[in-house]
Amino acid sequence: MKKSLLLFALLWLLGTGGQAQTELTWRQLTDVEFELQYLKEYDARFMVPTFGKDIQAYDGKEVSITGYIIPLDAANTMFVLSKNPYASCFFCGGAGQETIVELWLKPEAIRRYKLDQRLTFKGVFQLNDTDIDHFNYILKDAEPEKAAK
Repeated sequence: MKKSLLLFALLWLLGTGGQAQTELTWRQLTDVEFELQYLKEYDARFMVPTFGKDIQAYDGKEVSITGYIIPLDAANTMFVLSKNPYASCFFCGGAGQETIVELWLKPEAIRRYKLDQRLTFKGVFQLNDTDIDHFNYILKDAEPEKAAK
C-alpha cells in the first residue's frame, strides 16, 4: 500500500512539475513603483519603474498571461497585451503602465489579431527599467497559448 501511494505521489509530482511556465496575473504586475526622473539624453522627464522583489522573481522565466490584445501598427506586427479592453487601457488614461505587456511574438505567431481579442500568451518574461522605447514588461518569444475565457 505504501509503495502504491509513493508511486502515485511521484507520478503526480512529475506530471505537475514538468510544466515550465507559470501563470502570471495582472495583480502580480502591480509590484512596481514609478518615479518621475529627468533623462538628460532625451531632455525630458519619464516615469522610471522600480520593480519589487516578487515580480523580479519572474524575470527571465517562462510565463503565461491572459489579457486583451491591442495592435500597435497597421501591419499587425507589433502588439501589447492589456489587462483592460482598449477603451479603458493605459493609452486612454484608464490605467497605469503596469497594466500592459509588450509582446515580442515568435515569427510564426505574427498574424492578424482582433482588437480586444482576449487571449493567453506564453513566453519569456522580461523586466525593462532602462529602455524607454519599450514597455516596462515584455514577453519575448511570445505565442498564443489558447483562447481565454
